[in-house]
Amino acid sequence: MNEMQNFTTLIVDMVKKENLFASQGAPVTGFFQYHGGTNFDRMAGGPYITTSYDYDAPLDEYGNLNQPKYGHLKQLHDALMSIEKPLVSGDVNTTDLGNSVSITKYTTKEGSACFFSNANVTNDATVSYNGKDFKVPAWSVSILPDCQTEVYNTAKVNTQTSVMVKKENKAEEDPAALHWVWWPENLDATARLGKGQVSANMLLDQKAAANDASDYLWYMTSVHLKKTNLIWSNDTTLRINGSGHVLHAFVNGEHIGSQWATNGIFNYFMERQVKLKPGKNIISLLSATVGYQNYGPFFDMIQSGIPGPVELIGRNGDETLIKDLSSHKWTYEIGLHGFENRLFSSDSRFAAKWQSENLPVNKMMTWYKTTFKAPLGTDPVALDLQGLGKGVAWVNGHNLGRYWPSFIAEEGCSLDPCDYRGAYDNKKCVSNCGHPTQRWYHVPRSFINDGDNTLVLFEEFGGDPSFVNFKTISMEKACAHAYDNHRLELSCQGRQISGIAFASYGNPLGSCGSFTTGECKSQSDALKIVENLCVGKESCVIDVSEATFGATDCAADLVKRLAVEALC
Repeated sequence: MNEMQNFTTLIVDMVKKENLFASQGAPVTGFFQYHGGTNFDRMAGGPYITTSYDYDAPLDEYGNLNQPKYGHLKQLHDALMSIEKPLVSGDVNTTDLGNSVSITKYTTKEGSACFFSNANVTNDATVSYNGKDFKVPAWSVSILPDCQTEVYNTAKVNTQTSVMVKKENKAEEDPAALHWVWWPENLDATARLGKGQVSANMLLDQKAAANDASDYLWYMTSVHLKKTNLIWSNDTTLRINGSGHVLHAFVNGEHIGSQWATNGIFNYFMERQVKLKPGKNIISLLSATVGYQNYGPFFDMIQSGIPGPVELIGRNGDETLIKDLSSHKWTYEIGLHGFENRLFSSDSRFAAKWQSENLPVNKMMTWYKTTFKAPLGTDPVALDLQGLGKGVAWVNGHNLGRYWPSFIAEEGCSLDPCDYRGAYDNKKCVSNCGHPTQRWYHVPRSFINDGDNTLVLFEEFGGDPSFVNFKTISMEKACAHAYDNHRLELSCQGRQISGIAFASYGNPLGSCGSFTTGECKSQSDALKIVENLCVGKESCVIDVSEATFGATDCAADLVKRLAVEALC
């Protein structure tokens, strides 16, 4: 199969296979994924999968239409379904026109459907067919159900872009100032005393030891040292080979450091200075996972936790002595005290013991709690966890999932505008570099009571809860830059269109929020025409043509467009 045939096939293959499967009684296939979702509780796979499992889906995780993707995809479905029969049972013929341009024709007794394909990455093409010329942009496919009239082109977006905004929780007098109480995670038994439930003279894999009951597993051992021990020096370090995603190390109850692996790295070494004492020294290592890998070859064999070695390293001048602790007696404890005692629940036996004085910030292993009023209206609710490190959040006892806003997306974004043309790779059109991998967390309305509500946070790394707040997500405006001879639907998704900030028919320039009139435009007032058609309605349909907007002073060969910015 040549490049042009392959390019066209990518567009039609999904629907063609669905129809073939269905005609033979097979289950209907679908998109991955059409509706975004949220990984609540510990349901996120991994490693390092965020709670948001959206993938820029046509329906986002809050249930909103992701425009223009939803509308553009719907129009593609409409076009493909209108030619279902020739796609499934028609004879196929592809004509190569050169320069990566081709025509693929599906023919039945009733008629034919055509696909004009331009797989050239940079150059637009003009396809001459049956005495007519068709403009096919670079890296696009046009669909002509009758081989005469173009009803769809992958690069020509004739649907609105919905601009969504996050608004303050108007139910609160000061929505940015939640009042917090706190409780320290009890580390005495584990970090200080090294007490656990199970022991073994080896380092256990975390998946096997914890049995997925918790993200957290303590590895604890003790080392007895005399002052004459050769490991003793002013330059003694503890070195750990870890394969868990996060590792916190404590010696005699003192935190000596934390480290986490970058995504895709399953082994790393953590080495920190330690101050040991004569006699018994307790070494406590808290391994934390952020979702286990659940795909790929031998994913179940990937190690987790601390495979070892765990070593004490003493340095005296040029001499280095290594004491391997891997075969020592290790004691294990699953989970953390606050989880075991359900500090996130109103029925916890510690519910009345929260502290209000001297609220700590940027302190690891700290629990926070506050109350908030249900946001007004019915718009989706998002929790802003900017300012926090890493942990878990609950609303009214419902686990929203893991959060990690201090994990910053790697560099690699380009300052150039995103160009969809050309083969896809995972570095194409990368955005939000240098920002948290996730800042906003979905709170379903079903989790929220009509009156007062409770938010509980377990902060593993240390953060500042004063930045935490609730917002509602709503549509602010709808913008479009539609092509001539197409129908444009504008909608505020449940709200009325309150006004038209801009409208121009001809060759308008710019993008949403910065549209300007181009070198040519219609003689009629496009703004007033769109206002009459749309203002006061939840949605409206505009026939983008001179029949609606009147003649223009544009050149005859110019493809005219309508730019609109509608306010909701």
